[in-house]
Formats: sequence, structure tokens, C-alpha cells
Amino acid sequence: MEDKLIIGGVELESRLFTGTGKFPSKEVIRETLEASNSQVVTMALRRVDFDNPEENVINYIPDNFTLLPNTSGARTAEEVVRIARIAKAAGCGNWIKIEAISDNKYLMPDNQETIKATEILAKEGFVVLPYVSPDLMVAKRLEEVGAAAVMPLGAPIGSNRGLKTKELIRILIDEINLPIIVDAGIGKPSHAAEAMEMGADAVLVNTAIATASDPVKMAQAFDYAVQAGRIAYLAGLGAVKDYASASSPLTGFLKGE
Repeated sequence: MEDKLIIGGVELESRLFTGTGKFPSKEVIRETLEASNSQVVTMALRRVDFDNPEENVINYIPDNFTLLPNTSGARTAEEVVRIARIAKAAGCGNWIKIEAISDNKYLMPDNQETIKATEILAKEGFVVLPYVSPDLMVAKRLEEVGAAAVMPLGAPIGSNRGLKTKELIRILIDEINLPIIVDAGIGKPSHAAEAMEMGADAVLVNTAIATASDPVKMAQAFDYAVQAGRIAYLAGLGAVKDYASASSPLTGFLKGE
């Protein structure tokens, strides 16, 4: 059965989005991305340097990937918009992951600034994927102003703590008519599988892969986990019960004795 994710008119077979930060070396980025079977990769614009090929992260990304520049470092809608426009002018395409963060301790996104930036950039023709704290009213507003997807955090960025906002994400999956891509906090392949089993459309994983002892093998593990979770969701998970339910009949076997 064909099961593709469509964002901004682009058909994606892989539901694992990846990143380029925190790797032990730039040389391992390409091999890891290829092992992940991902098709979308995010990178901070400040790591794109066309004047210095050795430092330009784009040179380590396979050609078949869709680039998803992010606005890391932006604190306001105005800064987000400026970075997005620079990324597009630099040849990074029209996809943009909005990160508007003014909280330096927990790195929680500013949802209101994110809505403002999404509305401006969507009108300019960007495919906007906003990173937010999971909130139903915020997600509805993002849908109204033209977001292409919503990216709720599972836990604080880089924490590897898993789906701490699971119930809030579930509400978005149930109520929002846009792809829900769980971003931030996913630290294990099992976390990714859990998100996909819930019905998330995709997950974005960076830290858990890049900081693993073997990033290439971990990328493969996440690829399998995302596929397994998606298949489980499509298969329909069995009901969760508060009591035991025997898998075989408990009566009748010794009826004749």
C-alpha cells in the first residue's frame, strides 16, 4: 500500500527527518544521513558558508535531500523572517523551519512570535514548518495562517527525554488537519516508534543520532523504528484494558471429564 507524506507538494517516502548539528565531525554527516534513509534534513543558516567549502554543511548533505533551513538564533518574528529570506536568497530553497526562541534556559519556543512569522512567510510562498510548544489553539492558528505542518516538541531540545508532552501531542494529531511532526526530545528509537504509533506523521531526530557512539548505526535504528511505528499505527493497535483478557478460552476444554 502506498503511504507517502506530502508537504509543500513534495512526496516523501521516509517519515524520519534528520539534522546536521552535534556530529563528531562533518565527514560522518553524509554517511549517517544516507544510512537514515531520510529525505529531509534541517540545518542552521549560520552553518551555511559558501565562501568556505570545508565549513559549509551543505557540502556534506547528499544531493537527493530536501533542505529545511531553520532559524536557530532568532528571538522574534522579525528575526525569523530575515533569516528565512537570507536562506532562500542563498539557494537553500523555500522550505523553512521556524525556531523563535528567547528562553535561554529551557529553549522553549515563543508560540506567539512563531505565529506572526508563519503568517508573513506563508504569504511570501515559503513552505513553513513551525516548531512550537504543543497547544491546540496555537496549532489551529498556525493552520489558519498557512503553516504546511506543525512541529510540537516532545521534550526540551537536546534533552533526549522522550515524549513528555505525549497527551498534548495526541490532541494535535486528533484535531489538526496538517502533518504533525514531533520534534525535539526524542532520544531513543523506541521514542520515535511511540510517536509514530500515536499517529504522528513524522519525527525529526538530531541529537540522539549525532551524539550516539555510532551515529551511522543509530540512524539505521531510527529508520527501522519510524517504519515500525507507522506500520503499527496503520495496522490499528489493540485496545488497552484495565483488566486481564485471556487469549484462549478458559472453559470447555475438560467439559467431558
